[in-house]
Amino acid sequence: MKIERIEIRKIYIPFLEPFTTSGWTETGNSSIIVRIDMDGAAGWGETPVSKQPFYNEETTGTAWSVMKEILIPLLFKNKFEIENILEDFPGIFSSVRGNKMAVSGLELAVWDLLGKIKQTSLSQMLGGTKVKVDAGVSISIQENLSLLLNSIENYLSEGYKRIKIKIKPGWDTKPVYEIRKRWKNILLQVDANSAYHLNDAAHLRSLDEFNLLLIEQPLAHDDLYEHSVLQNKIKTPVCLDESITSIQQAKSAIAMHACKIINIKPTRVGGLINARKIHNIAEANDVPVWCGGMLETGIGRAFNVALASLSNFKLPGDISASKRYFQNDIVLNPFELNNDGTLTVPDKPGSGAIIDEKFLEKITLEKLIFSQK
Repeated sequence: MKIERIEIRKIYIPFLEPFTTSGWTETGNSSIIVRIDMDGAAGWGETPVSKQPFYNEETTGTAWSVMKEILIPLLFKNKFEIENILEDFPGIFSSVRGNKMAVSGLELAVWDLLGKIKQTSLSQMLGGTKVKVDAGVSISIQENLSLLLNSIENYLSEGYKRIKIKIKPGWDTKPVYEIRKRWKNILLQVDANSAYHLNDAAHLRSLDEFNLLLIEQPLAHDDLYEHSVLQNKIKTPVCLDESITSIQQAKSAIAMHACKIINIKPTRVGGLINARKIHNIAEANDVPVWCGGMLETGIGRAFNVALASLSNFKLPGDISASKRYFQNDIVLNPFELNNDGTLTVPDKPGSGAIIDEKFLEKITLEKLIFSQK
């Protein structure tokens, strides 16, 4: 059985407000949306890349080129048995180095496709055990403390179970102090996006007094060793995000005690197959994980929520409701925050995302269609 048709689209949806980290600002979602048709069903995926290579080395432009010139031609060369399509999928791209976000968009679409053909939800296919997952919210660097505190108050009033703030040198201990002064017991964590160096360890140690859940990716984006040194110098659990790019990196980080917690983003590690393996490795080593976000549309968000239904996702993820980011989402069934601070895990076949194809057409910047008989 062959894949009959593949469609990729560059899109742009503005965020309700800019999202600023320690090193860059995103004003909207510039993902590549993937559709794969096979056996009378359509599967949808998302590659949540940015226009610039700030989070990692991939961009909308590079992912588009690699999909068009390398990945999609490789897919079209292969025949699949439906029952084995996911087992066969990694081998197709085994000779491709890096470009994991580009690969992931295609892989996610295959998961959605298979779920629809088998009439099975994505959570079931992954082995998920939860019907609801705890939702946290990530707050970008603000212009001043007043805006930050007001933003936190609003999100807490909506029911979010955990607050994460972005930090950088000069914007770290003071905002954390003010937050803890006002809310002593909320679940609170910080994310540095690689803004610090190992010689900042004494300064980072000053965060220990604030009872943080974790400090996320404080040092270089590709480092494991210095994170292991830092973790020995501070009490706050180090969580790795950008450094966990593969199953091997996860194994090494755990073996080196480079972190006590791992943030799993399926698109960063090449898709759900690898994400689930990293989850299982972490669980076997008593390392809790949580699901990070890449400011996805409702398509990508559906995969994150399903992944977070696995048993070792012990901390609230960055899987906020759709209205946190967009005036209009790309799906007709956007995610909404439940009264208990959770998101409901979709139980429909595949990812459960219902695509608003009229709106998708409206926000499409470029489209390519590939087909074979």
